[in-house]
Amino acid sequence: MTESIFAAGYKNESFWWEDAPRPERRAQTLPAKVDVLVIGSGYTGLMAARETAKGGRSTLVLDAEAAGFGCSSRNGGQVSTSIKPTFGELSGRHNEQIAHGIRREGLNALGYIGDLITSEKLDCDWAVSGRFHAAHNPKQYEALGKSLAGQPKDLASPYFMVPKAEQAKEIDSPFYHGGAVYPTHGALHPGKYHLELLRLAEAAGAQVVAYCPVKGLEKDGGGFTVSTALGKVQARDVIVATNGYTGPLTPWHRRRVIPIGSYIIATEELPLDVTARLMPTNRMISDTRKLVFYYRLSPDKKRILFGGRVAYKENDPKVSAPRLHYWMSLIFPELQSVKVTHSWMGYVAYTFDTLPHIGRQDGLWYAMGYCGSGVSLATYFGMKIGQQVLGKAEGQSPLDNVRFQTRPLYEGNPWFLAPSIFYYRIKDSLPI
Repeated sequence: MTESIFAAGYKNESFWWEDAPRPERRAQTLPAKVDVLVIGSGYTGLMAARETAKGGRSTLVLDAEAAGFGCSSRNGGQVSTSIKPTFGELSGRHNEQIAHGIRREGLNALGYIGDLITSEKLDCDWAVSGRFHAAHNPKQYEALGKSLAGQPKDLASPYFMVPKAEQAKEIDSPFYHGGAVYPTHGALHPGKYHLELLRLAEAAGAQVVAYCPVKGLEKDGGGFTVSTALGKVQARDVIVATNGYTGPLTPWHRRRVIPIGSYIIATEELPLDVTARLMPTNRMISDTRKLVFYYRLSPDKKRILFGGRVAYKENDPKVSAPRLHYWMSLIFPELQSVKVTHSWMGYVAYTFDTLPHIGRQDGLWYAMGYCGSGVSLATYFGMKIGQQVLGKAEGQSPLDNVRFQTRPLYEGNPWFLAPSIFYYRIKDSLPI
């Protein structure tokens, strides 16, 4: 039965790579010395590199894999305000001024990415289609409405509630119990978007080299000696932009991000009248589960791309695909016989306070921890950390003064995920 869900020609790789193959950026040698060396060539790294290169700093970006191999070309392409804690939650942890500033950064990030795409004419299938955030039970619908109504007016994204009786306007499924629409949220093709950011970074003067892992970092006077697969490079400043792929190279950062697998499938092409009926507004869809599902139509509206956190350590997308197909079929029963053409996964980086973090530690600059909402946040905070390296006042963020937390005994291996996932799976199944 498992084999029957896979279409002929099925691929264990990102659907986005069909229209945006990973670029070759190999090199035989590296410069002996640069002003700025960026580790990681995803959205964060490329935006940081663009800023420093525009600022006149010689900039080198290195990646252990192909450029954008990680979540920058694997995500669902949903673009939102992205800051997870509410104003009330943040006010309980910090003072109201900091809480206000952090929430405002989410709105700033959404505005920034839209302006960037428009002003630079980025070819990435950008659409302000909105997002429907569905309640998985009646209690969650009530809680969602109460939470949104309680946000300060100057921090609230535009929204409107959709009761279950009117839900068919957003999704042709009885699975949910109403939800909220955020009309200003958007969608893009993440693979194409990454290629466009690569173009911008290189046009600014940054050099990007793929398949060149950084093997060591050593403080050296006013900078660092960076050991790589192609030799050593002297760098005055180093930016760590590894997010969900942060490893033993930078143990301080590794102790502060939690790599969590996120999984997506793409269906075979469907008739346009079917996709138009199932998702009539072409919005991005997410839900209120802790183990969230998120899905959308492909840019040509011929496929459904269905994602979720359906595994703990599984790294074979062919194993996770049947689980996603099962849930997709519960939401849309008529898709039970529809085949899967692509299945893939990637690692997002959660943090212990569910906030992104930006700053400098022991000489290393960093921006990471986007908690599964990294398209706008990585773009925005990549730009911000680049500005900070340049010493620009506009690079400052309310998050500069927020402590980047870890936990005792945590060294980067999230041993606590399995029981946490079990707990949240049970909680999601209850009417609370």
